[in-house]
Amino acid sequence: MNKIFVILCLFCVAISITSCDSNSPTEVDKTPPSKIIKPKNLKYGFNMDEYEEVNKRIRRGDTFGSILEENGIDYPEVYNILQVIKKDVDVKRLVVGKNYKLLYTKDSIATPIAFVYQHDIRSSKVIQLRDSIYGKQISKPIKLVLKEGTGVIENSLYETMINSGLNDQLTYYLSDVYAWNIDFYRLQKGDRFKVIYSEKFVDDSISVGIERIKAAYFEHANKEFYAFEFLPDSTKGIVEYFDNNAKNLRRAFLKAPVKFGPVTSRYNLKRRIAFYGNRIKPHRGTDFAARVGTPILATANGVVVKASYSKGNGNYITIKHNNTYSTQYLHMKRRKVKVGEFVTQGQVIGWVGMTGYTSGPHVCYRFWKNGRQVDPFKQKLPEAKPISDKLKITYLNAIEDLKTQLDCISFEGEKTNLNNKIALSHSDIN
Repeated sequence: MNKIFVILCLFCVAISITSCDSNSPTEVDKTPPSKIIKPKNLKYGFNMDEYEEVNKRIRRGDTFGSILEENGIDYPEVYNILQVIKKDVDVKRLVVGKNYKLLYTKDSIATPIAFVYQHDIRSSKVIQLRDSIYGKQISKPIKLVLKEGTGVIENSLYETMINSGLNDQLTYYLSDVYAWNIDFYRLQKGDRFKVIYSEKFVDDSISVGIERIKAAYFEHANKEFYAFEFLPDSTKGIVEYFDNNAKNLRRAFLKAPVKFGPVTSRYNLKRRIAFYGNRIKPHRGTDFAARVGTPILATANGVVVKASYSKGNGNYITIKHNNTYSTQYLHMKRRKVKVGEFVTQGQVIGWVGMTGYTSGPHVCYRFWKNGRQVDPFKQKLPEAKPISDKLKITYLNAIEDLKTQLDCISFEGEKTNLNNKIALSHSDIN
């Protein structure tokens, strides 16, 4: 019995050894591991691992030619390079302080192979200096990001933008949207706004400006002002802003001839001036204070009928808008338009100065109705052409989602709203 048990044990061990041997490789795998290919470090069209990169700044007196000559490229070669690239890139005007870089070969005699000039955040000019010489301009792609923001006025709109962490350029975009409806020189503490806008970025984090406002809401003096962008005429391609009832925000006249600047003296027929012995000396204009050089805007479409100088008015311009209305702009530093020229609403017609009888830089804005000077702030000015009934339905349907989004933005928790970013596109905008 014991003999049979021993034979069975030896048989099991033999089977076990055979099984293990069958799972073992019969040959050693001598195939070498796959080679890891390091990706090329491409920039400006060059493999940067093959070159030495030297960053510099344009100094006063530097030219493209002088920079190359300082780095071992003789004038005949410089001339040849300029002839080859002149139709593709312009390197005649290098701005002092701007960045440029030279790419050098890594051999024993370092030779500049390329010149890269960054003339703004987004664009660079690249010139290959050896072998196949060429010049090209490279533009980084722009990403459009849809953002939301809110603010409550404590002092000025600009300060509110800064304190709310918003792009300060929104100040000017909002003032353009509401230029006909809100007097931004007379904002009240507690006025507040919500805005949905698209902002342009390069490298995902560097802002290169606001693209446009999509929708806005402004509470001013306890009145609500909605604004939604809309293209009423695709042939003209002009985007306009309408309120929640499809009423055009645009009016025949802007509220003021400068974008920002307080009203320092209003239309007043009973004004007394101490300089003239406290006598009544009517003021038939409205004074807007602004720095010298601030652009002065035509408040409505019209034809320039006067562009002249007088001892009291200084440099001034008069615009006839139609048979009913005319406007005048006094004390300009310099005029930009001439008699007979047709100007459009918002066009720059001159710059704020101190010419004529004035104690400080400002523009005196005068307004005529039916040949009589009147206070522009007390006039019921004509509105822009209303939207058609058919287009009104299209418009109301188009803004429905935007209005819902706008209404859902809370004035509390503003930081949460400011971080709401939705990528719209990664298209290259030239």
